[in-house]
Amino acid sequence: MKFSGYTLISSFTPFHCIPLKKPRRLPLDINFKTASKIRRLSTYNQKQQNHCKAEMVVAKYPPPLFSVAPMMEWTDVHYRTLARLISKHAWLYTEMLAAETIVYQEANLDRFLAFPPEQHPIVLQIGGNNLDNIAKATKLANAYNYDEINFNCGCPSPRVAGHGCFGVRLMLDPKFVGEAMSVIAANTDVPVSVKCRIGVDDHDSYNELCDFIYKVSALSPTRHFIIHSRKALLNGISPADNRKIPPLKYEYYFALLRDFPDLKFTINGGINCVDEANAALKAGAHGVMVGRAAYHNPWNVLGHVDTAIYGAPASGLTRRQILEKYQVYGDAILGTYGNDRPNVRDVIKPILGFFYFEPGNSLWKRKADAAFQRCKTVKSFFEEALVAIPDRVLDSTITEAPIGREDLFANVEGILPPPYETREEELVYA
Repeated sequence: MKFSGYTLISSFTPFHCIPLKKPRRLPLDINFKTASKIRRLSTYNQKQQNHCKAEMVVAKYPPPLFSVAPMMEWTDVHYRTLARLISKHAWLYTEMLAAETIVYQEANLDRFLAFPPEQHPIVLQIGGNNLDNIAKATKLANAYNYDEINFNCGCPSPRVAGHGCFGVRLMLDPKFVGEAMSVIAANTDVPVSVKCRIGVDDHDSYNELCDFIYKVSALSPTRHFIIHSRKALLNGISPADNRKIPPLKYEYYFALLRDFPDLKFTINGGINCVDEANAALKAGAHGVMVGRAAYHNPWNVLGHVDTAIYGAPASGLTRRQILEKYQVYGDAILGTYGNDRPNVRDVIKPILGFFYFEPGNSLWKRKADAAFQRCKTVKSFFEEALVAIPDRVLDSTITEAPIGREDLFANVEGILPPPYETREEELVYA
């Protein structure tokens, strides 16, 4: 396969996660009414500033109608480079990065936080349960000009929610989450958001979810929540099972739209194509986040975002042209972290699903496995492995979008839980 010349800026990163300390708790014997008034006064200006920040970002970029979920070991800088070559408007998220990692790696931050400017709009997701480190991490991240800071309250991984005591486990401590979001907002000039589930273990009622949203938004300037419409089970099941075993409850998400009209909510979970994303938007969703489908089948998912979601003209790029651009990026970044990282396998990993359900896909993956053993450049890898893919596939542009499940949000309005009644006394909790 012959490649023409392209240029692409290269400055790039992977992520890591380390266990954190136990969350700090405040004493319970405070006078709530007085404290509540103080909190409202102290957060009012932050909320106003956060609203202005959000308006500035929206004015600079199209709104986050469609975003790609943060996925550990997947949404690294290499994947995001591929995603941005395919879609100019989808909002991209980093992998979750522990606040401690940012703080302890202050001398090596480019490796963890740098990204090429083409990746805007981009959101940094951080995790943690130590307010001091969250504040320091946010300050350090400011130099990299992310468009939003997102706080992880949804990861069910045992090393995060279990040993690390953060991620989805923080949904059981909304007071701390409110404090953390206030700290993040106070140390950044961009909007802030929370990504969470609809519940944890037996704490899975709609009222408990509303309590979490109400408390976090009342105690902080947080106006945007990304809702994974499944609860998390912290009984030792794998993260993969946590994406399948707990049932989806889209009715919880749409009830939040009804009960919190002053907040913005993005729906996540079980949405696998642009057709289904549009169905969610037509049903009233403020935004849609897609995860594994956007990684495993990037061409057919991301390739329709700009036209079908944002109404932009089609780029007209072929798969071959995307790969030409990606090859220039890949060969420029090989070995830049030292110790032969990233290597060809690291850079090619996001490309492996590029020919999902196309002729030659199985042979392409077999040839890729063999090429990893020999090839030292992305160019040589493509020359060896892409012979498996017919020219008509390589030279094809985006075709019609896959048809989604028509019943995904059918009758959801008829099964909404009863309205949530906001009660000030609900803010008194451990």
